[in-house]
Amino acid sequence: MRRFPKYVNAGRALMARIGVFICHCGENIGRTVDCPAAAAEAAKLPGVVLSLDYKYMCSDPGQQMINKAIAEKLLTGAVVAACSPRMHERTFRSAAAQAGLNPYLLEMANVREHCSWVHSERAAATAKANDLIRVMVEKVRRNKALFPIRVPVEPTALVVGGGIAGIQAALDIAAGGGKVVLVERSPSIGGHMARLSETFPTLDCSQCILTPRMVEAASHPDIRLMTYSEVEAVEGFVGSFEVTVRRKARYVDPEKCTGCGDCFNKCPLKKIPSEFDAGLGSRRAIYVPFPQAVPNKPVIDAANCTMLTKGKCGLCAKVCARGAIDYKDQDRLEKVKAGAVVLAAGFELWDHSAYGEYGGGRLKDVIDGFAFERLASASGPTGGEIRRPSDGSEPKTVVFIQCCGSRDDKKGKGYCSKICCMYTAKHAMLYRHKVHDGRAVVFYMDVRAAGKGYEEFVRRAIEADGAEYVRGRVSRVYRRRDGKLVVKGADTLVGRPMTVEADLVVLADAMVPRRGAEKLAQLFGVGCDTDGFYSEAHPKLRPVETAAAGVFLAGACQAPKDIPDSVAQASAAAAKALGLFAKPELEREPVIARVNKNLCVHCRACINACPYGAAKDFEIKDRAGKLLRVVAEVNEGLCQGCGTCAAVCRSNSVDLDGFSDEQVCAQIAALE
Repeated sequence: MRRFPKYVNAGRALMARIGVFICHCGENIGRTVDCPAAAAEAAKLPGVVLSLDYKYMCSDPGQQMINKAIAEKLLTGAVVAACSPRMHERTFRSAAAQAGLNPYLLEMANVREHCSWVHSERAAATAKANDLIRVMVEKVRRNKALFPIRVPVEPTALVVGGGIAGIQAALDIAAGGGKVVLVERSPSIGGHMARLSETFPTLDCSQCILTPRMVEAASHPDIRLMTYSEVEAVEGFVGSFEVTVRRKARYVDPEKCTGCGDCFNKCPLKKIPSEFDAGLGSRRAIYVPFPQAVPNKPVIDAANCTMLTKGKCGLCAKVCARGAIDYKDQDRLEKVKAGAVVLAAGFELWDHSAYGEYGGGRLKDVIDGFAFERLASASGPTGGEIRRPSDGSEPKTVVFIQCCGSRDDKKGKGYCSKICCMYTAKHAMLYRHKVHDGRAVVFYMDVRAAGKGYEEFVRRAIEADGAEYVRGRVSRVYRRRDGKLVVKGADTLVGRPMTVEADLVVLADAMVPRRGAEKLAQLFGVGCDTDGFYSEAHPKLRPVETAAAGVFLAGACQAPKDIPDSVAQASAAAAKALGLFAKPELEREPVIARVNKNLCVHCRACINACPYGAAKDFEIKDRAGKLLRVVAEVNEGLCQGCGTCAAVCRSNSVDLDGFSDEQVCAQIAALE
């Protein structure tokens, strides 16, 4: 790590010349806080040589006022009393830097969120504002000049997840001049979108949209595909991650394989349920997930291959003219260096077996949305014909049940899954297009169609395609002796119970984080919300960033999303990654922890407590290389300045730059 001092006014602890600048924020602060009175009170504080108030301090004239004051009064520190530092701290620090003051000698007192927005009495709000300003003045008197940390940047992005979000992020980063390593745990990229028949609201063929993107990603010279692989371990920090990827044994050498198909056409094991077809179709022990797979190279299912489990068969190796089959293949670990990471881990559908009253998991003709997609797809197990899984007959009445697991705090998830209303309308349309005399009945709580053309799409399903929408919940689904499914519910608009005899029931299951999402989040230091989706750094200002520097989010791993939103977020994440790659070195905030090695007793409390893995063992040796003792040390690149290590240190040997014990104690004393 290197430091680049470039500011003249470093300041000294108690020999300070401080300026206080109080913003009215229009009426946001000025309506409740008496700003002129607060400025007059601040002028009496030790070390304060100037105190001003202004209606809009963040405006250009307000910043010029700060610049001028720093230059004329030779200020060694400044306090701006305004709104949240999360909004404008960077703005005011930039203004200070332009005037020659080290930006970390400027602090903000939040008198909007902490005073004017939470108090109605003017006197009480003003008194609290005075306290906050006094506290920050004491902090600034003891501030030290800090300088940004610069770390080298590896101009390669690791994209985890090969669905439409991951593919889009990879293509955008590569188009911007960066290199990409795309890791996908399945044998092929494409994700869930590859399983869809058509997409709403335009009813475009899913494969027609997706397949060209898949091929483009595979053929791009700056994108490296690592399919059938998973992230195993993560080290390093923003700009310089080192990720260990487990390349799972394929038992087929992709370099030798030409994708001719002789091996899986000859495989005698034909009845293994296909995950891609939601268990409705079958595959062989050596297989390609779907015809348009990228890469279009087979893998061997080790759990079902008799050659690998019993040492018998070996037919695929016998028919392979290129000798690509390798039964001795093993998982291998590979290190990948990256400067930024895009998590596009995707989602899966909620297990509706929790709704026993719907027959989920027991009744073959009660299926989820993905299963219906495969029935409607031309590449599906029925060639695009809608058929009952139980007997292969054409269903004449199909009941669609929305919000299965969504908006249900007792059995399912409390959130709305966002896309269910739309894909149910699409399913009703597809069914009516294929079974012209069929009846489509949709039970719904309410329709949420928030998107361009979405409301019109739902109206089209009802008015043009004849779907029957019934507002109400279903209480029970059971099978009669004649094989018919009986759906008992209620029509709350007319206030009467309703019973429908159905041949097929389709449940609109909730979207949930994919299996292993929490483990992946832990590896990268990313937080999760109560439902297991990845947490963004700020829902409005930093929607694709995470608390872990250099790690960005794309797609439904962050929250339920449709395809347009996933693609848009992927492009946003790509733009953030390219922003990191724009310079050979990355400038980071210098608010980090430091260990006084003379005091450290190596209790390892900080190492065990650090959520970012920034605290590590450090060996102190003499000139001859002999080990003298071991202490703790903080990696500047990894440290996020959370202060956990300082809080748990038993020997008081850890301090946080900008938040030292001396500063905190002085702030507390200022309130006495």
